[in-house]
Amino acid sequence: MCRAQRKDPREPLLYALGRFQEDTESDLRYSAVEQDLQRLLTEYGPPNKTTPAYPFHHLVSDGVWEVRTDRGSGSPGSGVRDLRDTGATGRLAPDLRAALRREPELLGRLARLLLDLHFPPSLHADLCEAVGLDLESAETEHLLAARRKRDRRMLELVLTAYECRCAFCGYDRRIGTVPVGLEAAHGRWWAFGGPDEIENGLCLCSLHHKLFDKGVLGVGWGSPRSSEAESGGGHRILVSERFVGHSPAAREHVIALAGRPLIGPQPGASPVAAAHRDWHTRQVFHGSSRPATAA
Repeated sequence: MCRAQRKDPREPLLYALGRFQEDTESDLRYSAVEQDLQRLLTEYGPPNKTTPAYPFHHLVSDGVWEVRTDRGSGSPGSGVRDLRDTGATGRLAPDLRAALRREPELLGRLARLLLDLHFPPSLHADLCEAVGLDLESAETEHLLAARRKRDRRMLELVLTAYECRCAFCGYDRRIGTVPVGLEAAHGRWWAFGGPDEIENGLCLCSLHHKLFDKGVLGVGWGSPRSSEAESGGGHRILVSERFVGHSPAAREHVIALAGRPLIGPQPGASPVAAAHRDWHTRQVFHGSSRPATAA
């Protein structure tokens, strides 16, 4: 399976692990958890529409999930109505439940693996809170040490290339000589094979990094709206048409970015590569982009 394709949502499995951590005997009746799963998929899932019935049914084929209905063992299919009408109930597979009871730290290892392989770090804490997972109590130091390491130079290289300014809004604050609230965002998520290289990086403020990873913001290619672009070339900011914000802050810090040229990188530094930019647009960005705002 190509790791670049986000076709197999893992939010429901994380949700099941969170419920297991709370109650090792819990069963998840589809009709009772459908709305929770839909919210998770809407907020954290792939941009293409996915119903909670799909992963609820297809997790069975992964060997980590079992489904029972009023008719007996086995999933009735991936249809929403079938799952509702048959009283479908899902839970972690017996072997996995036994292993989690035998080795409590295994839950933290499995949850962390799912997070690292399928989501960027900026979303980990929010996602754990959304599914009710407490990883601090489920992990140990030796497990954390075994995780795949990122290149620590990525942040320094990206901040240098963009002269410590957010490529979207120009934010450039420091305390003394130390940049504050600036981060290195990956165009193609590191979890999906994105390299720790400038060509896959953007310097973004904390707010715009989170919105970028959630698919509210993106990077496109086209003629800059303003001839005063500092060096963004043909790169422009995309704002999802699905984003809704009526406050002055929402309009100023998000909606008004639509169509603006990127700020940076400085001459000689590599801009975000087309392959990584396009991956983000296909796999993360939600819906179509808003038209450029008036100058």
